[in-house]
Amino acid sequence: MRTHSQLAVIGGGPAGLRAAEVAATAGMQVTLYDGKPSVGRKFLVAGKGGLNLTHGESLDRFFTRYSGPDEPNGIWSSLIAESTPTDLRAWAAGLGVETFQATSGRVYPAALKAAPLLRRWIERLRALGVRFEMNHRWSSLDKVGNVYQLGFTNGVSTTTDSVILALGGGSWSKTGSDGEWMSILKNLRVASHPLTPANCGWEHEWPPDVLAAAEGMPLKNIHVRAGNDSAIGELMITRYGLEGGAIYQLGSTLRAMASPSITIDFKPTFSHEQLVSKMKSVRRNFLAESVIRWKLSKPAQVILSNEKFNDSASLAHATKNCVIPLARPRPLDEAISSAGGVCWNEIDDTLMLKKLPGIFVAGEMIDWEAPTGGYLMQGCFATGTRAARSAAAWVLI
Repeated sequence: MRTHSQLAVIGGGPAGLRAAEVAATAGMQVTLYDGKPSVGRKFLVAGKGGLNLTHGESLDRFFTRYSGPDEPNGIWSSLIAESTPTDLRAWAAGLGVETFQATSGRVYPAALKAAPLLRRWIERLRALGVRFEMNHRWSSLDKVGNVYQLGFTNGVSTTTDSVILALGGGSWSKTGSDGEWMSILKNLRVASHPLTPANCGWEHEWPPDVLAAAEGMPLKNIHVRAGNDSAIGELMITRYGLEGGAIYQLGSTLRAMASPSITIDFKPTFSHEQLVSKMKSVRRNFLAESVIRWKLSKPAQVILSNEKFNDSASLAHATKNCVIPLARPRPLDEAISSAGGVCWNEIDDTLMLKKLPGIFVAGEMIDWEAPTGGYLMQGCFATGTRAARSAAAWVLI
């Protein structure tokens, strides 16, 4: 059994796999450890919806999709410029996986499947000499002379010159992304912010008649506001509240609100005055008439049906300013991604831990968040690439 490697990558998600690939391509001897029997488990779960790899919008806009407390100024413009959406598509093409950009700007594999890409990716890593050690759940890290000693819960202990930590955030724990690494780093005096759900649904207590008539229905082509922020997209009415891209985009704003709520504009392409004008001859049954004259969707009609409208002006105002109070986000384990993680002030521009020279972090272990739409995968690739290049420079130069 190999007892020493130049680089140990801990975590077999997109960030860890990318880090192993870049480091091995640079000539490093790489061993990748994961606590599960196989790598890429969250990658495969994410791929059930088509595997949104990245997004085709302009880089100037792309950079703004990332946020995190105390992050260094310009860090994301630097990271994404080093590993762009175009680079990611070229990488996929190099694996023989064709991609396409949908009208939404989202980029997917042509086959809309994750498994073929993951399989080819692993084949490439093996060809580069990456050694895979599965069922190795990381438990400790100690400095022994000029090397680091890693311990795992299966009793294995090994040494390495450098480490890239890529254990993910705290969502979808069944894939291995459970955030238990935080206690290890805390013992090493590395500060982290608590993991909280991001890109998740929010709870709202719907009246029984609303659920009976509209559960599972989408609210399409809407604008949603929370505080001073807004989002365009869709929402889904669920038994516990709301899901969907529009509310995912507003997660950080909602978490900061003492009494979180959203305001929905069901007819964003029409002004209040235009809606009233379309109803100028109506004297009763305003809500029923709005379905004909405004083409108000059924779920929007159901939500608004719990109010009484005596004129078209009040209905128009409610249609464009429907306030829905929210109780709380859904549990972390249901979230697509998490906020929180290793504080930015604990790492330098190379993504190395300042207190542990030669130890780098990548992916959702770092305290950043981004909406769905390809930004999460791109962020993992970008940080995995930076960490691996930095580790190679640390060890080989």
